Amino acid sequence: MPLSASSADTSKTVKLERYNSYLRKIHSTKVLKASSKVLFRATLLVALVLLLLFAINYHPLSDSHSASSHHLHRRSFLSTGIFSSSSSLGEGAAWEKRVRQSSTPKRPHGLSVLVTGAAGFVGSHSSLGLRKRGDGVLGFDNFNDYYDPSLKRARQQLLEKNQVFIVEGDLNDGPLLRKLFDVVPFTHVLHLAAQAGVRYAMKNPQSYISSNIAGLVNLLEVAKAANPQPAIVWASSSSVYGLNTENPFSEEHRTDQPASLYAATKKAGEEIAHTYNHIYGLSLTGLRFFTVYGPWGRPDMAYFFFTKAILHGKSIDIYRTQDNQEVARDFTYIDDIVKGCVGALDTAEKSTGSGGKKRGPAQLRVYNLGNTSPVPVGRLVSILEGLLGSKAKKHLIKMPRNGDVPYTHANVSLAYKDFGYKPTTDLAAGLRKFVKWYVSYYGIQPRVKRENSHADDSA
Repeated sequence: MPLSASSADTSKTVKLERYNSYLRKIHSTKVLKASSKVLFRATLLVALVLLLLFAINYHPLSDSHSASSHHLHRRSFLSTGIFSSSSSLGEGAAWEKRVRQSSTPKRPHGLSVLVTGAAGFVGSHSSLGLRKRGDGVLGFDNFNDYYDPSLKRARQQLLEKNQVFIVEGDLNDGPLLRKLFDVVPFTHVLHLAAQAGVRYAMKNPQSYISSNIAGLVNLLEVAKAANPQPAIVWASSSSVYGLNTENPFSEEHRTDQPASLYAATKKAGEEIAHTYNHIYGLSLTGLRFFTVYGPWGRPDMAYFFFTKAILHGKSIDIYRTQDNQEVARDFTYIDDIVKGCVGALDTAEKSTGSGGKKRGPAQLRVYNLGNTSPVPVGRLVSILEGLLGSKAKKHLIKMPRNGDVPYTHANVSLAYKDFGYKPTTDLAAGLRKFVKWYVSYYGIQPRVKRENSHADDSA
């Protein structure tokens, strides 16, 4: 019996030690797991902080982005943080107040329009036209350096004098666009922001994909989810006609042979518009602009740099076709284009979607906006020579195979039928207004005036 009792006691002791060892292992495992969670969360927090600092201070290495574009991206990032958080300084509230004031109509039943590319050529003129008739206008622009940003800043100042506020940001900044639609129930969007220019596409093709395709899709994604959904009028281009040889260009002609990447992105935009109209009920109107010119124009356009070259005594290249014919364009004055944009906005029907879901068929349109009177480039130069009082040093060359087309001619009968579009400014009258603005803006006295001044002095 004593031996048996001793064995039982020993067995109990062993079991007790095993049980205590088991408890210690469980406790150690729990401590280890808890420590691991704390370590993981701390590591994640540090990583997020480092990522945030990297995003703020990152300088892109690609030579396609300048220091100024980096500054704008950084500013956009920081400004998004300002208005999306409850700032103790009230910066978010002040920003929202400016946005609301600018987009509020001044006339009964006026439109509330978001104008993208508002600091651009067509965008600034359209914003002024809408504002002057009492519509609410909020601008949106990234002020990129495709051409001299100081000209865009000057347009911005002009708009600010007319109570139009421009939000600085990029089309691909989804949170910023969503914030704008949260603050303002826009009735319409006039989407004019795009990477323009045929030749530049050969140098920086990615900029066209980013702006003209990705930027458009991002805007449509935000618009489809808005409540209410806005009606959208957007800038396509006469370039979509590409290698089409039928004249004048009609909306019924084929547009599946683009001659440049720029044209291809605009054609892609028209197909994307069709898709968002079909799936989400967005009301979409595309406008095919034909060679727009006038005061506050783009420096990369022929009439603009021809004027500069003639005034500075530099030679200009005048293209001829491969079969030695003159190149001609359907030059369209800016005021006529603005009338077309406003007409398209006024006749745009409401979108039919809600919360990203289509409730019924929605309007889908495309129109030519041109002058209907093609003019040879040689005639353009002759008019400028007369206005500037100086002969151009002409260099005739064959048109390079860079995507330009030799001839454009718009049929605008559809736009006339639907909203009364009728261009009224011929090239000579339009260029006279442009030259008057140009010499005033750049502080240049044309030679013809200088010669008249000298004649008066000698008399």
